[in-house]
Amino acid sequence: MKQRILIIDDDSDLCRLLRNNLEQEGYFVCVRHDGAAGLEELRSADYQLVVLDIMLPLKNGYEVLAEIREKSFVPVLMLTARDSEGDKVSGLRMGADDYLTKPFANSEFLARVSSLLRRYTVFNAANAAGKTITAGRLSIDESGREVRKDGVLLELTAKEFDMLLFFAENPGKVFTKKQIYRAVWKEEYAFDDNNVMVHVRRLRKKIEDDPENPKYILTVWGVGYKMGGEVG
Repeated sequence: MKQRILIIDDDSDLCRLLRNNLEQEGYFVCVRHDGAAGLEELRSADYQLVVLDIMLPLKNGYEVLAEIREKSFVPVLMLTARDSEGDKVSGLRMGADDYLTKPFANSEFLARVSSLLRRYTVFNAANAAGKTITAGRLSIDESGREVRKDGVLLELTAKEFDMLLFFAENPGKVFTKKQIYRAVWKEEYAFDDNNVMVHVRRLRKKIEDDPENPKYILTVWGVGYKMGGEVG
């Protein structure tokens, strides 16, 4: 069965190019040109990836992303013509899994798409018979890709779950940002420490009682991060 990708972008020429390139790679692609139509399409069918522009009519990309994250963990690759670090951080904080600034090379776009889909589908299938890891008050269900704290389900994005699972599978070990990026993003390090830091901050807000004084994801100053607490 073909993997399904939804593109939400009002640039018709770009959408045509991306659609042709993705279809040549064997994906099923649907295109919508405004935020409202994109959300309606996502509610009507199952997609494994959303490619989302920020500057959209009716609902902008941030609004669309916020609504997606209320109900879905589907990977979201954000596109924008803006070259602002603030825009990138805002998108990642709101739950985007990756980010590309226009213009970009088709090879890079396809590589990002492949990476996100691999983590979301192949990774899930490979761990279908996975285990449950207990870390303090956290319960991490590897096969169901669910995390509970004191029995209450936490809403993590796909990237946040992968990061927490990576730490939990390696308790007490200190990892550099480069090592974390390679393990979680499944691609070569792109000298993007901020991407890792943003996801750590987002993850802490969801799993820690006090994100400013974390007990699970600990900072090792000058090196990176490690998993704290008892893991079993």
